Amino acid sequence: MRRRRSSLSVLRWISVVLIFSAVLLTVFELVRYSRLRTTFPPGMVIAGVPVGGLNQQQAAERLIQAYGIPIELRYGDAIIQVKPSVVGFELDLEGMLAAADLQRITQPFWSAFWDYLWNRLPTPSEVPLRASLSEEQLRTYLREEIAARYDRPPSAAMPVPGSVNFQPGEQGIVLDIDRAVTLVEDALRSPRNRIVNLTFNRVNPTRPSLQNLQILLQQTVDLAGFDGLMEVYLLDLQTRQELSFAYQNGKNLPPDIAFTAASTMKIPIMVSVFKRVPDPTPENIAAMLELMIERSENDPADRMMEQVMDRNLGPLQVSEDIKALGLKNTFLAGYFYPGAPLLLRFETPANLRPDVTTDPDPYNQTTPADIGMLLDDINMCAETGGGTFAAVFPGEISQAECQKMITYLARNRIGVLLQAGLPEGTRFAHKHGWILENDGVIHTMSDVGIVYSPGGNYIVAVYLYHPVQVIFDPVNQMMANISRAIYNYFNLPGT
Repeated sequence: MRRRRSSLSVLRWISVVLIFSAVLLTVFELVRYSRLRTTFPPGMVIAGVPVGGLNQQQAAERLIQAYGIPIELRYGDAIIQVKPSVVGFELDLEGMLAAADLQRITQPFWSAFWDYLWNRLPTPSEVPLRASLSEEQLRTYLREEIAARYDRPPSAAMPVPGSVNFQPGEQGIVLDIDRAVTLVEDALRSPRNRIVNLTFNRVNPTRPSLQNLQILLQQTVDLAGFDGLMEVYLLDLQTRQELSFAYQNGKNLPPDIAFTAASTMKIPIMVSVFKRVPDPTPENIAAMLELMIERSENDPADRMMEQVMDRNLGPLQVSEDIKALGLKNTFLAGYFYPGAPLLLRFETPANLRPDVTTDPDPYNQTTPADIGMLLDDINMCAETGGGTFAAVFPGEISQAECQKMITYLARNRIGVLLQAGLPEGTRFAHKHGWILENDGVIHTMSDVGIVYSPGGNYIVAVYLYHPVQVIFDPVNQMMANISRAIYNYFNLPGT
């Protein structure tokens, strides 16, 4: 009996010890789990940053540390460190910690404790990044701090002194701000990839300014030794930029000087003829237009004015048409045939100037700008059917007729003056002009036209005057060089 009671007593004590140990272990695990429950569970990741085992304050500090590291911008050879706050980047710590905390407390305590005891810990879902970024602030920083400092603008081509050529410019680089915004934002939203290789666009060198072209043209005149008067009008048909200047003996003069129009007056005559004849052009008129423009014959010009305008006052009708187009310095006051009467003496702003004179012919006068603008009217009508002709002469000059005018002018192939400076095959719709005056020599020489080139189309009008004599050969070479310089300006490689 005693032995049995002793065994039962031992078993009781063993049971008590085991129960006490179990209770103690349970309490220990409960305390341990309670402490664990006050932190984020193992494997918890917030915005790519592991925070398992950390409390909210520790997790917040780790997130700030990870996302507060400056990003590194690399632009060419430059390396720039940028604090996220500078470009308006802010973390939403409260929102991310609250979302992580929800995962921690969603399961009831005792149920979660039971899973903990059996090592069935939940796998937490990653909390995505929550942050705000001011795109406007980022763009401002990229534009004013990066692009403004590290962009390399292209260098313009420059005239080569003593030649009709240009020194090629250099390409520039310009920050691609739209792409940079995307790349920087990606880096700001990553705790690890904090380096950004900024992209840029290459910018071709620009043409020199028209003022630099003017200097080159004036140097060309100086090198040719021409001591007469030259006036140039140039119109870029792409940008609508104009260059207009007069030059004599190293000095600039105000443009819009009256010159003898000579055969360049046949352009206004052609316009007036097309204004009055039906479309399609009658064969006899077409034949005379060809002789007048392509061969520069005077008799067809006179006959057309007599037939389609007025036998006696045809030239004055041409002048009226020109005036209606707003060209104040161009007129035709008589026929071309020798001994033709002067029908009217015209006074214009150009021929009334007291500061300069070219002793212009009272029968026909113009300025480079006037004749250049008339060519612009023809070209616009040929391309669109609109422009000044459509407004001033509605329904009288068709687009097809303007295209015929361009065709006639393009057939005028003389191989000298401005045309001599153009590459072979370049389309040049133009009219030249010079005459032997009463003293038997040439005082005025001109060439005006539309150049169609790969680098852009343009209108050019050049008039020269010398009070003693325009000597053809050296002046012809000078005109060719002027034309080549202008062509080179519009066709610089890489622009």
